[in-house]
Amino acid sequence: MTIQIDSLIQALSRCFEKDILSADWQMMPLHGGTVGSVQLVTGIAEAADGEQLPYQIVLKIQKKWNRFGDPDSWRREYDLYSSDLGRTFSDAFRWPLCYHAEINAEESECRLWLEYIDGTTGLDLTPDMYELAALELGRYQGKLYAEQPAVLQSLTNLSHADLMKNIYLHYRSWPLVYDYIRSKDCEFPPHVWQMLINIDEHADEIFAHIEKLPLVLCHRDFWITNLIYADGKFAVIDWDTSGWGRMGEDLASLIADEADVDHMVECYQRCVPAYYKGFAEYADVSPFADDCVYEMILLAFGYRLVEWYLHTEDEVEKKKHGDTLQKIYEMKSSPSRS
Repeated sequence: MTIQIDSLIQALSRCFEKDILSADWQMMPLHGGTVGSVQLVTGIAEAADGEQLPYQIVLKIQKKWNRFGDPDSWRREYDLYSSDLGRTFSDAFRWPLCYHAEINAEESECRLWLEYIDGTTGLDLTPDMYELAALELGRYQGKLYAEQPAVLQSLTNLSHADLMKNIYLHYRSWPLVYDYIRSKDCEFPPHVWQMLINIDEHADEIFAHIEKLPLVLCHRDFWITNLIYADGKFAVIDWDTSGWGRMGEDLASLIADEADVDHMVECYQRCVPAYYKGFAEYADVSPFADDCVYEMILLAFGYRLVEWYLHTEDEVEKKKHGDTLQKIYEMKSSPSRS
């Protein structure tokens, strides 16, 4: 992969808030999939005053692809960083700064030069950090819900409010997973497959209740590898799936999306009250005491976990997916649902 040096110079000039004349560079992949890449770019920049400045900056390249039910997600981060959404964040809950953004319509590719943030992420997050993330998420969404800043009305490229519902219905219509939990070959314990069948049987009434919850700006990929904790604060990366969703939807992802299985129930017990506490600092949550987070977890991840279970040949991974479903079952009687 080659770097466009002019773009690097523009990004570094904004990063250091001074004129940068030149820079050398090396790249190291951070993470990314088949539709894009994320690279850590490091080197020494030379400023116009002669100062030599070591730097670390992230280059994210996102190519066009068609995500189910959300075809414009590939360019969403470019659109969001081009808006005033960054002003809605707090010091404790924000996204990485974007120093330079480009889009090539002909090649259907976005390039973002982003702040590099080093901190705790993924499975290294502790239950205390989960709880703080839930609190700050609640504060952020509650503040936007209460204040309705003008920028929210100007955002034209956001995923739709019914995305979670449509994905659930898509999975439910898939015979591979739908028939499996109803077959004699199903390897899950009876209480687990019955839990999944029960959510299907009551899905219409559950969604009717969910759709009465406040409509908030959701990240929609709010899981542990997209959270970076440093100095008591959170940076949230990868906003390409973000859009309108229901209160608690992101919380379901935090708790259940490839999380620490051993602490899932504890995190559920701690994160739901923390989230509502944060939201309540800005808006009255008393009409929404029945939070539906447990139901959202099942709707968003129940069939997905079945799919992962069926498609992996790694026995350790297979067990993890089965254990995750078991932990979701155990959440039913946890204190946070009182």
